Amino acid sequence: MNKTYLPPIDTIERNWYVVDAADQRLGRLASEIAMVLRGKNKPSYTPHLDTGDFVIVVNADKVVVTGKKSSQKLYRRHSSRPGGMKTETFNQLQARLPERIVEQAVKGMLPKNTLGRQLFTKLKVYAGPDHPHQAQKPEVLEIKTIPGGDK
Repeated sequence: MNKTYLPPIDTIERNWYVVDAADQRLGRLASEIAMVLRGKNKPSYTPHLDTGDFVIVVNADKVVVTGKKSSQKLYRRHSSRPGGMKTETFNQLQARLPERIVEQAVKGMLPKNTLGRQLFTKLKVYAGPDHPHQAQKPEVLEIKTIPGGDK
């Protein structure tokens, strides 16, 4: 029986990628980002280890959703106080904190455990086209779009 390859933790290479979210579908963008954060695009992928890369998302304020989701999709948060439920639509949250939309979409696609929380720290989201991570020399990560797809 063959043993599964286990990469030594000090040999795991972590690259930096930058993704332009302008005019990208939210769900398709989030699933691609989650795969890169998790390291599933690498041959050294190991389910219980953090083998993924860092991802910088720019232009988060220009991400789009299809159909009537912009007015019907709800984002909820609770203050842990009685009656502390706050609800916002996609449009309201995009006007107030556009980074949170992409962050929540990606976070929902990561594992719900300690590893998932560790992976989430490698996601950096910015509303505009600028980011402070030029020193890491991030490569551009192309997200596949379906031409004329689900509008």
